[in-house]
Amino acid sequence: MALHKISDYDPDYRDAIQGNDIKGMSVYTQGSDDKIGTVSDALVDDQGKFRYLIVDVGFWVFGKKVLLPIGRGKIDSKTDRVYVQMTKQQAEDLPEYKEGMALDFDYEERVRGAYRPAAALEASAPLDTSASLDAASVAPVVKTAAVANSTPTYSRDTYDYTQDADLYDTSVHDDQTFKLYEERLVASTQRRKSGEVAIGKHVETETARVSVPIEKERVIVERVTPTDAGRVVSADVATFREGEVAHMEIYEEVPDIQKEAFVREEVRVSKVVDHETVQATETIRREELDIDTDGRPTVKKNDRM
Repeated sequence: MALHKISDYDPDYRDAIQGNDIKGMSVYTQGSDDKIGTVSDALVDDQGKFRYLIVDVGFWVFGKKVLLPIGRGKIDSKTDRVYVQMTKQQAEDLPEYKEGMALDFDYEERVRGAYRPAAALEASAPLDTSASLDAASVAPVVKTAAVANSTPTYSRDTYDYTQDADLYDTSVHDDQTFKLYEERLVASTQRRKSGEVAIGKHVETETARVSVPIEKERVIVERVTPTDAGRVVSADVATFREGEVAHMEIYEEVPDIQKEAFVREEVRVSKVVDHETVQATETIRREELDIDTDGRPTVKKNDRM
């Protein structure tokens, strides 16, 4: 079963406290009245029941925090003190508690193992019930009778805190007050990716046609009769020869096609936010009080107190 710091389980737990906040209370050993440290926090299970006090035992072991099962402590709200059944040797043997560590079954078994021998020896001598219990301190659990001359076994799959009633049972204390917890929905939003749009470009090709006017030169050869045809000329004028007698170059224009790029259109990409309200449902829990009076049938009170 998971464990939670009281402020993580119920951020508004101080509003429900009728006495002083358990955090910061001084911790004393019962009987000797020696101060061993202070309560730095408290741990509750998934049902909101108190299971451990986180105790800074700096008066015994400097800089060390340990877990104290709630049944091993007695809270006096009048003096802001917590009286515990713990020895210095237990404090030294207990596994150290560090912020953020995993509080799994194996770790809890190491903690319980340090207390179980003392719990067995003191089974016949319960805690002094003269001091009152703080209203914000603990929620009671059902106490189970220990079987004489038997050594219980513990399994992570079947373990229940009632198996260690001496460590977690607070019913022996007087002036018990406990809280009933209720869940409520806290609406918030999470931003998640719902899709994406990729915008790219590709090139299409086509054959374009353009009309280009061009000029071509050509040679026209005309044979005409001169006006002085038949006139006699001298021998030095009449030069008879063969071969090329005239040369003329001919030109023509051909299309010279060049390409140039220009802006055809502009594309703008942007996002807009659409607002809408969605309905979400979730199952919430609420603790109600069951009262068993002197063995008579249990009375279930459903009215909110």
